[in-house]
Amino acid sequence: MKIFIRLTFLVLLLMGKAMAQQRPHYTQYIFNNYLLNPALSGIENYTDLKFGYRKQWAGIKDSPQTTFFTANWKLGDDYLWKNALSLPDEGDHPMSRNYMQNYTASPPHHGMGVVAVLDELGPISRLDASLTYAYHLQLHDTWNFSVGAAAGVTRIGLDANALRFEEQDIADPALGNTIVSQLKPDLSVGIWLYGSRFFAGASVQQVLSQKLSFTDDINYSGGKEVAHLFVTAGYRLFVDDEISITPSVMFKKVSPTPLAMDMNVKVSFKDKLWVGGSFRKNDSFSGMAGVNINKMFNLTYAYDFTTSELSTVSNGSHEIVLGVQLNNVYEVLSTMRMW
Repeated sequence: MKIFIRLTFLVLLLMGKAMAQQRPHYTQYIFNNYLLNPALSGIENYTDLKFGYRKQWAGIKDSPQTTFFTANWKLGDDYLWKNALSLPDEGDHPMSRNYMQNYTASPPHHGMGVVAVLDELGPISRLDASLTYAYHLQLHDTWNFSVGAAAGVTRIGLDANALRFEEQDIADPALGNTIVSQLKPDLSVGIWLYGSRFFAGASVQQVLSQKLSFTDDINYSGGKEVAHLFVTAGYRLFVDDEISITPSVMFKKVSPTPLAMDMNVKVSFKDKLWVGGSFRKNDSFSGMAGVNINKMFNLTYAYDFTTSELSTVSNGSHEIVLGVQLNNVYEVLSTMRMW
């Protein structure tokens, strides 16, 4: 039994290391890039809250599930009219072609926020909590560039009871060596370039490499956190004054796995209703839809169709996100500008 338990520890560590599952996957990241990049802190002129839940590979017992909360806001009381943080007059279509043609960049400003993510995979749970900060620099009349950082802690826990077997009356020293909880410091950095229709950015999560182990046996303590690199870009195109299309792409690199690429597209009607899709080679393709309910609430949903070998046992993945826009002084349905 000792050997089996130690092998279990080793396999769990290697899953996070070799399968690049140390950080959760999101299908709708393109509508909340703040989850991956702290440089977006305070990019809007309101307090942007997101509540999300993701169930990955439904149908597989103990498959990954993620719950997250994000909130970010600009610092200062002034509303920045006629710039990247402002919108047209009350009741106007916020993302109209006319607005984009008259777009001006926001003046320099600061932003901050909070991120909390709970990721669960079988007996392992991971809670990431951090504070974020960003500074937005005005590069030109129509361009901004921001730099951001996130600092916090990560708690990684192991449910030792899930590793107990039928012979509960037999004491095993290996279980006594189990580390059921550990705290690690966490740091992320990012940059973001944005204008009237184009956006691009890069970020690195888990900048601090931390050793991981669920046993105090030095022979089984080879796990560690690795950096996650994200690079993304997108551009908004107008079909007419009411319909727009936003294609985007994201590259993700987590050593030692190969470079991964997501291709996305979003089609929106007056930014009240939208549908979209995403494709990841050798993994999945996704369908997405959303609605801006009123000036405060929006709701989005995504379903992933698994294309890997897991498709034989998985019913796909579900992801739902509720957005709340506080202090939306412009009284419009949608204030999210282009992504």
